[in-house]
Amino acid sequence: MVELGRVSRASFYRFNEDAEAVPDPDMDLRDAIQRIALEWPSYGRPRITAELRRRGWTVNAKRVYRLLREDNLLCVRKRKFVVTTNSYHGRKVYPNLARAMVLTGVNQLWRADITYIRLREEFVFLAVILDAFSRRVIGWALDRNMEDELTLSALRMAIKQRGIQPGLCITPIAAVNMRATITRTCSRPTESKSA
Repeated sequence: MVELGRVSRASFYRFNEDAEAVPDPDMDLRDAIQRIALEWPSYGRPRITAELRRRGWTVNAKRVYRLLREDNLLCVRKRKFVVTTNSYHGRKVYPNLARAMVLTGVNQLWRADITYIRLREEFVFLAVILDAFSRRVIGWALDRNMEDELTLSALRMAIKQRGIQPGLCITPIAAVNMRATITRTCSRPTESKSA
């Protein structure tokens, strides 16, 4: 019979006809859970368990969670979008000239960014200035507070190392907390007037 059915001997003995005929003992509970999930789509395991108990079911939260997972009814919460950039301020907004730049050498575009480093007992802040063409750090500063002096120190180091040339553009990688002079100081090369 195993050869005719083209199954292995282990599969033949593992197959149990009686198991197919036994109804699911949780069918009524699954039905009640699905009704609650349709009625209140934002309910998760704790609220569905509480609602089942209000309706007279004696259920454990783990059992409800298992049935929700098996029936793919787990509630997926939407995360609240947190806005970290304040676009409504009274300061001048400069156009992003760096987006259209085609870099051919160093000292054409400097990128500035600021981040924090978590230590065991405190945070320290790091301001970095990168040359966009060579991707090399040309200025950096580390401080315990995020004041203007932090970004100015990084800018002074970059100027000391590379100097300022006409057409240099300094722009932040992400416009967050760059309160000092590294806001957007892109200058276009002056065109010579020919008459």
